[in-house]
Amino acid sequence: MNIISYNVNGLRSAISKNFLEWLSRERFDMVCLQETKAHPDDIPLLEVEMLGYRHYWHSAEKKGYSGVATLSLREPDNVVMGCGMEKYDREGRILRTDFGDWSLLNCYFPSGTTGEERQAFKMVFLDDFYRWIQELKKERPKLIIVGDYNIAHTERDIHDPKGNKKSSGFLPEERAWMSKWFGNGFTDAFRKVHPELVEYSWWSFRAGARGKNKGWRIDYQSVTDNLAEHITDTRHLTTVMHSDHCPVLMKIDL
Repeated sequence: MNIISYNVNGLRSAISKNFLEWLSRERFDMVCLQETKAHPDDIPLLEVEMLGYRHYWHSAEKKGYSGVATLSLREPDNVVMGCGMEKYDREGRILRTDFGDWSLLNCYFPSGTTGEERQAFKMVFLDDFYRWIQELKKERPKLIIVGDYNIAHTERDIHDPKGNKKSSGFLPEERAWMSKWFGNGFTDAFRKVHPELVEYSWWSFRAGARGKNKGWRIDYQSVTDNLAEHITDTRHLTTVMHSDHCPVLMKIDL
């Protein structure tokens, strides 16, 4: 099974850059989109459906902001929008689809780059999300959690670790959360396959950062440890350009 995670930074913008044409050529099994900045009625859904995809949405209340959508060639057994915490659900950050005995969560973690208030919101989200997932694991012990985590975990995951040590997304407390996350029941799929490889998933629009490969790896596929041995490959599709992020691909035998 091929699962794509992709922060499109506005789905309408990505579609204007031939996103649907790319999708029609590739035929991934699951496509998890973050930061859609759209509601279903903003998108040419017939074109999506003609590609064979069923589509599920959790959009933000605020127009043109946040939001996640999951496209699937297979119909899920169950779809759950949000996590039951209103302050996150109104921003459209979590979408769960269940397939048999495993679940796929498509997530868009908050960014803290706009100031102290949002950074504080992000840190509370991380703690709340962690506790919520521990409870969900009791009900659904096989989880795949993909999306934009908005954190670069280690110095291998960012082009300038020293220069960014005080930057949101690479703060010590954020990195410590990631270490706790991957040390307590979850496996970083990319690092499972490529322990030392340096690849990035996001580049600033400024100063030609993408061309110079001055990026961050902030888009992850986490799997519960009981699925780790089922991962067969992971890749960053760095030549695909509809966004300031690139798609992240995981192949897993389920």
